[in-house]
Amino acid sequence: MTQSPIPPNQTQSALWNSRGGEVWVEQQQLLDRLFLPFERLLADEVAAGGARNILDIGCGAGATTLAAARRLAPEGQCTGLDISAPLITAARRRAENEGLTNAHFIAGDAQGHAFAPDSFDAVISRFGVMFFDDPTEAFANLGRAVRRGAGLTFIAWRSAGDNPFMVAAEQASAPYLPKLEPRDPSAPGQFAFADADRVRAILEPSWRDIDIQPLDVPCTLSADDLATYAARMGRVGQMLPDLDESTRTTVIDAVNQAFSPFVADGVARFTAACWLVRARAR
Repeated sequence: MTQSPIPPNQTQSALWNSRGGEVWVEQQQLLDRLFLPFERLLADEVAAGGARNILDIGCGAGATTLAAARRLAPEGQCTGLDISAPLITAARRRAENEGLTNAHFIAGDAQGHAFAPDSFDAVISRFGVMFFDDPTEAFANLGRAVRRGAGLTFIAWRSAGDNPFMVAAEQASAPYLPKLEPRDPSAPGQFAFADADRVRAILEPSWRDIDIQPLDVPCTLSADDLATYAARMGRVGQMLPDLDESTRTTVIDAVNQAFSPFVADGVARFTAACWLVRARAR
C-alpha cells in the first residue's frame, strides 16, 4: 500500500494551532507594541509602492495587515494569511471591531495554498516567512500568486548571535531544561533566514532584483511587558507551564537574571538585528 505523503509544515501547524498560537493571541497587544516599528516600515512601503492588492504572509493576529489596509483605504485592500487558526480568528475580530472592510484573512499555509494566479500586486511579511519546510517552493507559490513585476518586501531575523536578547532566556535556562534542544540554524524557525546568501538562493528561481540589507531596529519593553514576555513567550515560556514548581522557579530566576543587563530605569532596551529583503516577481 502506498502511504499518503505527509503534508508540509506539520510541525509548525501543530505549534501555531495549539499553545503557540493561543499565547500569541493572548499577548497580541504586547507584541504589537514591541514590533510597532516594523509595522510602520511595511505600511510605509505599501503606501510608497502604489500597489492596491496586498498579500501579508504570516500575518499573525493581523497588526501589519490592518496597518496596510488603513493606508490603502478606500481603494486598496490587504489580505493576511497565517497557518494559525486562533490567530486568524483574532485578526478577523480586530478588523470587524475596527470596521476595516478592506482587510481580509485566510487560515492557510502559504507554501501550498491554492491562490488564484496573478491575484496580488505586492507581498509583505513581518517575521512570517522563516517557517517553511520548503522555502523555495513557498516563494515559488507566492510568485505564482502575484502579477509579473509585483513587489516583495519582508523582514526576517538575522542570526541568534546578532540577537542576544532573543536567545537570552534559552541560554540561561538550558542547564535546567534537558528537553530544550539546541536550535538547528537550517531548520524552519525564527533564525532560518540568518544567512543572506541562502535567502538569495531561495528567492532567485521565482524573484528578481533581490536586495537584502541589514536592518537594526531599537526596541523597548516596559518592566511589566518584560515580565510577561519572559514568562509566556518563546520556547522557554511555552515549556514553563509543564515544569514542576521547583524547576519552574529556578528557570524563571535564571531568565530574569539573563534579561537584567538589558534593563535600565525600568525599561528593557535591545536591538532587533534583521534583514530587510526586497524583490520583484519574475
